[in-house]
Amino acid sequence: MASLQLSKHARQMGVIGRPAMLYKKIVREIPRILMIYDIDMPLEDVRASIRTKFYEQKDIKDARIAEMLVEKGYMSLETTMLQHKQKAHLMHFLEGYTVPMEAERKRLDADASIDDQFARN
Repeated sequence: MASLQLSKHARQMGVIGRPAMLYKKIVREIPRILMIYDIDMPLEDVRASIRTKFYEQKDIKDARIAEMLVEKGYMSLETTMLQHKQKAHLMHFLEGYTVPMEAERKRLDADASIDDQFARN
């Protein structure tokens, strides 16, 4: 079975309590992930998005929860590197939820006519 086993390796090294080590490992792998998934996004924007995700969890004081989040981060990095995620999953993580253009175009108002409903533009 092909596996990076990052979370297992981190547990053995005693890294689990250190979010900074996880952050550095993620930042180091960003260029490779962008290339693998063919994501056309500036490197600085991706780093800022990941930094924001880490800052959202900065107020957690319980050590067990912090360890769980760090291990979950390692597992997420591992599944990303093994290409178990799809591009849409990463884009949702990096940019948040955005409505695709096609879905926005197909939305109709409550008072749309029958011609609007069957229009193909």
